[in-house]
Amino acid sequence: MQIAVTGVSGFIGSVIVRHLKEAGHTVTGLVRAASRRDHVRPFVDRFVEGDQADEPIWPDLLDGADCLIHNSVDWQPLRSEDLAGHLQSNLLASIKLLRAAGARQFVFISTIAVHHDMRPRWEGLIDEDHPTRPGSLYGAYKAAIEAHLWAAHFGEGANVCAVRPCGVYGIDPDLPRSIGYTIIERLKQERRYDKAGGGKFVHVEDVAAAVAAAVGNRESNGRVYNLADCYARWADLAMMAAEILSIDADIDMSSPAQPKNTFAKDAARSLGIALDRGHQGLREHLRRLITLMEGK
Repeated sequence: MQIAVTGVSGFIGSVIVRHLKEAGHTVTGLVRAASRRDHVRPFVDRFVEGDQADEPIWPDLLDGADCLIHNSVDWQPLRSEDLAGHLQSNLLASIKLLRAAGARQFVFISTIAVHHDMRPRWEGLIDEDHPTRPGSLYGAYKAAIEAHLWAAHFGEGANVCAVRPCGVYGIDPDLPRSIGYTIIERLKQERRYDKAGGGKFVHVEDVAAAVAAAVGNRESNGRVYNLADCYARWADLAMMAAEILSIDADIDMSSPAQPKNTFAKDAARSLGIALDRGHQGLREHLRRLITLMEGK
């Protein structure tokens, strides 16, 4: 199949296009003019320059495509709290891009952040049927696009699906953005770590594998896939990193060791994604990240 992908130069996008290429697909990638592309050049057959809101370039991006994977986000207006800019470049642009995709399969990279307020009657095990009740502008944006996916699917028969990763870890092409980088830096500098709380994590390879498995898959039409492998406190990551670094650090372990809610894995496993790396996967990631940081 010929696949068009937005955001190919970013962390998740770069791994998605590798998986697509390894599966035998032809890839057209949308990149900004200033974005690096050396790390994805082997996996992208054709580049289209622009951003997701550049409507004049969409015909070129979609030319010959059987599927569109919408992965990009314009973070600048979100980070600067420019609501009007966010609505224009993210919300409106994504809705229009969905419409422009027409009869092509549309795979939307959503987020587990569409969930924030989780209903007691789910008894702590959240599946894909739980209503979306986000607690952030980013989560609200993703939930809104999902609503348009279902409207296109149920109203017009559009072939759509949504993939919802949680905190995605792995080696980011921009190394300091990798989960764990700031933890390692602080441990080296201060021999202590006291950030409270934690989160759900999933490896970027599992996200990309799920997306690749959904492409061309009739069973994925109209489906949602929550991708959450395990829960970890920030202190758990700090403890792992300290052990790898052989640092005797003062780490605040007082945050609850278990989350209030977990996410069911049945839907993801139907795509062949085991989601079983657990804390060992986080430890292996930190070990690799430390090696790369020390080799700079």
